[in-house]
Amino acid sequence: MPSKNLLFPFLIFQFLFINLQPPSSFSSSSAAAAAASAPAPQSSLLFREYIGAEFKGVKFSDVPINPHVNFHFILSFAIDYTPYGNSSTNGLFNVFWDSQNLSASQVNLIKQNHRNVKVALSLGGDTVNGQFAYFNPICIDSWVSNAVSSLTKIIKEYNLDGIDIDYEHFSADSDSFAECIGRLLKTLKCNKVISFASIAPYDYYDVQSHYIALWEKYGEFIDYVNFQFYAYPSNTTISQFLNYFEMQSANYEGGKVLVSFSSDASSSGGLSPEKGFFTACECLRREGKLHGIFVWSADDSVKNCFRYEEFYQNILAGYF
Repeated sequence: MPSKNLLFPFLIFQFLFINLQPPSSFSSSSAAAAAASAPAPQSSLLFREYIGAEFKGVKFSDVPINPHVNFHFILSFAIDYTPYGNSSTNGLFNVFWDSQNLSASQVNLIKQNHRNVKVALSLGGDTVNGQFAYFNPICIDSWVSNAVSSLTKIIKEYNLDGIDIDYEHFSADSDSFAECIGRLLKTLKCNKVISFASIAPYDYYDVQSHYIALWEKYGEFIDYVNFQFYAYPSNTTISQFLNYFEMQSANYEGGKVLVSFSSDASSSGGLSPEKGFFTACECLRREGKLHGIFVWSADDSVKNCFRYEEFYQNILAGYF
């Protein structure tokens, strides 16, 4: 028999699912037209989802999108490695996401159909071609020059809005990382190539030291902190999760730290939706600290038919 902590969110989810579904006569084309004509949401709260890293054929149109939240797709990944992932290229980025299903034309289509949707790309990630994807600049000036040029080309080709930094392995010290990434973000923003930027650290010393150095020197150019709370142990409790949130909010003081969960049930950690993520979100919202939610990733969520995406967007939209 499920515990009360599990049963409560489940019942709320059932209530929202039953009461917030469009009528059966409301066709998908009508829904798309209504979403496209609806005004963009005024709330600053976000729902973000990484997409395309695992090549499982997931498309933008597969993901439920609530028209009353700000929704960011984050294409995963662009990496400064040769096209087949054999070696690093000192800032010359190539597309490594599922570009067949997440093409430039599909980016344009989802943005046309949903005025509340923006699309970003993420840099780095964990692996490329089965090996760790390292941040490995030859020198700061040449890396920044190459990165600005190559990423500007990709961003304009795909009509993207923002950039996310998700390097997890480093062949350079934290000061070099801060200078390279900070100058990249500053240049892309000043050139109006992007309108927002985020970083995606997690609680491991080598990772944190690099991102905190970046934050301390170039934090003014970073809009969101996609902190990977799912990198904590899978037995994380609600109180521990809230403590972790306070710790990371202090590490990235003044930043909008977003909470997160992983939809990959086989390998995810942290506080899962089944074990109290909903309760933690509600606690943070009551305190005015819920800046948004992000999910890793749509590629995994497609297996469970995006069971939680609609639920958490409803929370952000104020339906609960």
